[in-house]
Amino acid sequence: MNLRFWRRFDFLLLIIVGLLITYGVVMIFSATQSTTDLQLLWRTQLIRAALGVGAMLVVAAVDYRYYNMLYAPLYALIIILLLALIAFGELTGGTQRWFAGGAIQPGELAKLVVIIFLAKYLSDHDGEIDRPKYLLVSMLIVALPMLLIFLQPDMGTSIIIGTIWLVMTLLAGMRIFHLGLLGGAAALASPVVWLAMKDYMRRRVLLFLNPAANPDDYYNVQQALISIGSGGWLGKGFGSGTQSNLRFLRVRHTDFIFSVISEELGMLGALLLFVLIILLLWRILRAANLSGDPFGRNICVGVAAVIFVQSFVNIGVNLGIMPVTGTPLPFVSYGGSSLLTFLLALGLVQSVLMYRKRLDFEA
Repeated sequence: MNLRFWRRFDFLLLIIVGLLITYGVVMIFSATQSTTDLQLLWRTQLIRAALGVGAMLVVAAVDYRYYNMLYAPLYALIIILLLALIAFGELTGGTQRWFAGGAIQPGELAKLVVIIFLAKYLSDHDGEIDRPKYLLVSMLIVALPMLLIFLQPDMGTSIIIGTIWLVMTLLAGMRIFHLGLLGGAAALASPVVWLAMKDYMRRRVLLFLNPAANPDDYYNVQQALISIGSGGWLGKGFGSGTQSNLRFLRVRHTDFIFSVISEELGMLGALLLFVLIILLLWRILRAANLSGDPFGRNICVGVAAVIFVQSFVNIGVNLGIMPVTGTPLPFVSYGGSSLLTFLLALGLVQSVLMYRKRLDFEA
């Protein structure tokens, strides 16, 4: 590895990510300070962040074209992990999503593997994805991990992986006509999907459509809306959020961290979060634009897609405009597997930037 490549490292992207992680750690501290058994979670998240940044730098140091050759073993490994999870995973809250006491969540890593595999396939068939056979094969690539994740059951992650495929294939040249056909097929298959869903999944959808039908189940979303609405422009002050400190707001350090931000720091705090996410997406899409080959461009598009979609879903749930999915806010919510996955994904983006122009005298 030539150190000259590090001159292309995007330090602004690293700073933005660092600010997002710091924002998250600070708000996790605030959200958990009133609960004795949760008070040290901010420290755990900080340690995970440091390890994740180290892993990001390792991934960035390797020419991203090498991942072009590892797509098949990575895909096979994640499928094995997902199968093993169904058979041996830890049962928590009626789902099997974790190994090792919640330390490893293969469904999160599956997002990154799917991006690499799709980037490889779409680059191999650059300009041909408008042909039905290539589009169908790309669908099959994501169908298996989506199904295995759905069976955990984890509908939120499964939908996010499907959305990654949709964004990447659309930008790779999928025809709008084919998109319409797929939309029609999805509508026809919706009764089968509905029957295959677990009871709690159906309850979440019905609750979203009619919150008044079950006020007890709507409690957390209602508390989130109260938190956001009570924050005003400037918020109640750091550490002074009543909904979180008095424990009205559940899972406040994970799925509903945005509500804590809005209550304590107000609209300005929420706007700061939006600005950081938008800046991060801009730097990733800039890398996609600078990439010299389809594989690198597709990787960056996939990473931007998963960050945008997951941010939109999480904030949408907090605002009550989307069904509850249990989706964390990238870089901000508490969670090791999610944070590690996103930092590894940014390592790939950095690698695309660093190795996009390999000159002979630099080799």
